[in-house]
Formats: sequence, structure tokens, C-alpha cells
Amino acid sequence: MRHDWCVRYFEDAKTIWLTQVPKRGQASTVAGELLRSVEKLRDEATRNGNVNWGGGHARLLAYLRSHLLEEGGLPAEEQLVIAGDLDRLADYEHPETDGLVYDRITDGVVLWARAHPEPVAHKHDPGLGI
Repeated sequence: MRHDWCVRYFEDAKTIWLTQVPKRGQASTVAGELLRSVEKLRDEATRNGNVNWGGGHARLLAYLRSHLLEEGGLPAEEQLVIAGDLDRLADYEHPETDGLVYDRITDGVVLWARAHPEPVAHKHDPGLGI
């Protein structure tokens, strides 16, 4: 299945980034933390080739899975595509540097945020460290 995605919801993603993602540390909302997670994983892969990949990155990936693949969070077809993208990122020994994968996941974050129009509090993860 091929999708021609490229952050379809750029303006919404930008709004989430500007309003819900802090300059450092974890976000106070799930939508903000989901978007922060995508960008942390993108940065590690594209800037560092995943040489610093560790437990924190695996936790970010698990966080994305737990929310984006939850029942009723996204349309089934998009969940399927995003599940494949998250599986691709989990293969950290072969860093994903194609921005399209991260863009599709970002679109998933926006769709998740639309499905949860009231901000959902993110519980701080003291073990995250990144």
C-alpha cells in the first residue's frame, strides 16, 4: 500500500508543536509528547545515525505505539501504515532517514489529537531521560 503523505496536516502539527511541546523536557499533554517523540526519533536517526539509541528512544517508540495504535485512535488503514512505520523505526541498527516515515507518523499524531479535542494530560516518565 502506498500513500503520498507529506505532513498533510502541517499547520495542525505546527500548532501542536508551538503550543504543547516545551523547549526542553517532556510535554504536559499526550499530543505534545507524541509529537516530541517523533521529532526526537527523527533527530537521532537523521543527525546521529542512531549511534546514541538507547532505552529512552525505545520508550519513545513504545509511547507512540501505545497511543497511535490504540483502538479508536486512528482510522484502521492509517493505523496499519503507522504500525509498519513504527516497526521500521524499531530497527534502530538501520536508521530510517527518509522523512516521509516521520511525516506519516506526524500526521498520525495530528489525527490522534483531533480524535481527542480536549487536551489529555501526559504523565511524566521519570525514566525517559531524553
